Amino acid sequence: MSEALMDHATRTIEVGSKSFAAAARLFAPGTRRSVLMLYAWCRHCDDVVDGQELGFNVREAAPHDAPAALAQLEAQTRRAYAGEAMQDPAFAAFQEVALRHRIDPRFAFDHLAGFAMDVEGARYETIEDTLRYCYHVAGVVGLMMASIMGAHDPRVLDRACDLGLAFQLTNIARDIVEDAKVQRCYLPAQWLREAGIPPEELADPRHRAQLAKVAARLVDYAEPYYDSARAGIAALPLRSAWAIASARNVYRQIGIEVKRRGPRAWDRRAGTSKAMKLWLLAKGAGSALSSRLATQPARPAALWQRPGGAEGVPHGAHAAVA
Repeated sequence: MSEALMDHATRTIEVGSKSFAAAARLFAPGTRRSVLMLYAWCRHCDDVVDGQELGFNVREAAPHDAPAALAQLEAQTRRAYAGEAMQDPAFAAFQEVALRHRIDPRFAFDHLAGFAMDVEGARYETIEDTLRYCYHVAGVVGLMMASIMGAHDPRVLDRACDLGLAFQLTNIARDIVEDAKVQRCYLPAQWLREAGIPPEELADPRHRAQLAKVAARLVDYAEPYYDSARAGIAALPLRSAWAIASARNVYRQIGIEVKRRGPRAWDRRAGTSKAMKLWLLAKGAGSALSSRLATQPARPAALWQRPGGAEGVPHGAHAAVA
């Protein structure tokens, strides 16, 4: 069963995220196992809510009840934390990771709340609204990943959350047109009004020049969060620091590529070449080593603060499962 879970998790990340899969190979074996299993659970939950499998539609012939699917995921998550036997491979993997690494249940349920925002058709008026969504679907994944790496200090968790926020802002910029085709938009409505782009016309090629400016603005907005995350890698074990620094470099490069392409950013999916990935992984090794020697700056007060973060309510105790 143990090897089957690992095989399932490995296949999931290789299909679901080539960018993160490259960096994940750098973790120590035990950490890598847990990271991949957590990723498999996150991917599974996303697919169950959307009626997909590894991001591809598989249930077009039958109506999909997203609210019911989400409620089932919440119930399964409660059972996993309660120690009940899990038949689903993704939940068996999650249970192993969550209990072994003392992942705060609040993080898992906050993640599911992000899928609820999609199910309920949440709208994003301001960048703060967008960041709130980013927290639920990615920032909280950073919190769970950090827990796997042994980081439970709220100040370190804030940096991990910042990396998740930066990743998701990059993803939103890269996927604007793809998301628009399935009637989803995570861009602040204020920004779209300022750019003169009607939300219902996001995918219209006539707006590419203005859309490129909005995407560039979002990429630039992610930069302070990438900077904050870089300051957090010093608190991680060396191999974990290498993996996270490399993942940071790869995702940040995707944003740079989106910005570089301008109006042609969505002609094909933005990514990084194999040669570029190798360079960014080597650069990540240098960042991991140098972080041991550098004095890390305080986290800027202007950055969006996660619920219960180091500047808010103490977050050391594990939340109770409702």
